[in-house]
Amino acid sequence: MQTRAFGRTGHDSTIAIFGAAAFWEISQANADKVMEQVIEAGVNHIDVAPSYGQAEERIGPWMPRERERFFLGCKTMERSKDGAWNEMQRSLKLLQVKSFDLYQFHAVNTFEDLDKITMKGGALEAVLESQKAGLTKFIGITGHGVDAPAIYLEALRRFEFDSILFPLNFVQMANSAYRKNAEELIAVCRERQVGTMVIKTTTKGPWQNEKHTATTWYEPFEKMDEIQRAVDFALSYDVTGLCTAGDTRILPLILKACQSFMPMDEATRETMIESGKTFEPLFP
Repeated sequence: MQTRAFGRTGHDSTIAIFGAAAFWEISQANADKVMEQVIEAGVNHIDVAPSYGQAEERIGPWMPRERERFFLGCKTMERSKDGAWNEMQRSLKLLQVKSFDLYQFHAVNTFEDLDKITMKGGALEAVLESQKAGLTKFIGITGHGVDAPAIYLEALRRFEFDSILFPLNFVQMANSAYRKNAEELIAVCRERQVGTMVIKTTTKGPWQNEKHTATTWYEPFEKMDEIQRAVDFALSYDVTGLCTAGDTRILPLILKACQSFMPMDEATRETMIESGKTFEPLFP
């Protein structure tokens, strides 16, 4: 699988980054089968969080022997210094590791969240201290919502984050304001060598019916040709890679699409964005 430089970290990440939200509720035996699929596909980067159900508990048993294989990114939704420090310690214990490669502020979906993190006594102070103590090498920021690109542009003005994570799909990019900020964010990250992960790449929109056919909180594309187009669209931007969807059934299809990735020319991307106007965006 293709790899790309993850900003200035010195790590080359596979364009498929395992989104451990897929382990929300799963037995260890089934999680082990998925981990074997991830390793077989050549994936070398994991994105996990305490808010992903059983994910930390299920990945933990793999870390003692596979830690060197993966660039490991974890997250916190805590906004205070003490809260973030304590949550990091719990994650280190559950994941059975001594340190993270990347620790991120999770679900920073409003400017108020950003203020809380960066204020005196905020979570940033704890993560900076943990970095000095060798508990994480790099610091990132993540989230979603229609304001996400604008929030992370402001975040990069306040602090030299090593990575960002935000939604990118052709349906969302049909929103002209979102597109403008997203393209500016990608350009700034390229200029400043910030690792850029994208999420919700195979999102069709919010669920429109009562029967959910996937464990994702949004309705994903599920046919191989649709997934391939969505993956090709997202990865044709200057980003490091995409976090795989939180569904173990769809995961192999996304891994296959990443292995088969072919760059999409600008004209084709424009056509897809135009078609995105016929869908309901996840973030209106």
